[in-house]
Amino acid sequence: MNKKIEKAVSKAKKILSTELTRKTFLKTLVAGGAFLAFSSNTAKKVFAQNGKTIDPRKKRETPIMDYELTAVTGGDIEKITRQSVDLLGGMGKFVKNGDTVVVKPNMGWNRTPEYAANTNPAVVAAVVKMCFESGAKTVKVFDNTCNEKKLCYQNSGIMEAAKAAGATVFYMDDWKYMPARFMRVDALMQGWPLFRDAIECNAFINVPIAKTHGHGTLTLSIKNLMGICGGNRGQMHWEMDKKLPEVYDFVKPDLNIIDAYRILTANGPRGGNLKDVAMKNTIIASSDPVLADSYVSETFFNIKGSTIAHIKRSQEYGLGKFYSSANTKIKIEKI
Repeated sequence: MNKKIEKAVSKAKKILSTELTRKTFLKTLVAGGAFLAFSSNTAKKVFAQNGKTIDPRKKRETPIMDYELTAVTGGDIEKITRQSVDLLGGMGKFVKNGDTVVVKPNMGWNRTPEYAANTNPAVVAAVVKMCFESGAKTVKVFDNTCNEKKLCYQNSGIMEAAKAAGATVFYMDDWKYMPARFMRVDALMQGWPLFRDAIECNAFINVPIAKTHGHGTLTLSIKNLMGICGGNRGQMHWEMDKKLPEVYDFVKPDLNIIDAYRILTANGPRGGNLKDVAMKNTIIASSDPVLADSYVSETFFNIKGSTIAHIKRSQEYGLGKFYSSANTKIKIEKI
């Protein structure tokens, strides 16, 4: 790289590290590095900061289902995943012909499936297959990882399994994040960069794994949406109980499918010790995130959902209701 180009790149990086205005953007181009800037990832970051915002996802009406929540236990991962959705009325309730669908697993960690830090790849593959069988045109799979993304995608087994099922699996490029425009002007997540593909889809299927979390107690349906957020996610841990419901309400997933085939009972979310992993051989499905998360927290971790701050806040925000055996229309099966 010659000195002239190096100088242009240096100027572009300096500007990107500060607030970008139209004037400073034009200055960057005039600086002599226009060609290079437009042909690089740096240019994509520039355009991601051009002032455009993204509105909340428009979700179809929640379909009428026979049950509010299903829990299916068995040894065959694909069978119990399929049955958990079939008992709700089938994937066709949520995915329509020609849809672009997002299937959002947790694959944030450089761990193989037996450590239960990421969603089981067989669960993800089964969900992708069901989406296509229901008429999906495209199924996208991605996650904003905590460890190095290539290692997470590969060693979780999700990239290979999802691709084999027909999904489009890709990394979340910086230029596809856009500032979120919340309807509530006082939203704590106002202006936070969210991944455009997660918002611009016809159906969003949320597929977390059940595991502990050092700061949030547990990470389940609601917490899994943190994986579509960009920016400094460490800052989201401040008042996380308020921020997570805001993000969930912005994305409005159509269905939550919680992987409790293996669960991580301690040292989450990263894990790394097989002694912390427990076999539960169960998949839970519900369109209500508060119901699904409070059922799993009580059933598999012996923790009341109402005692977990972000689940409690989500219930207060009207995102769903707490699990109660007396007032939940639930179907439990063993196959």
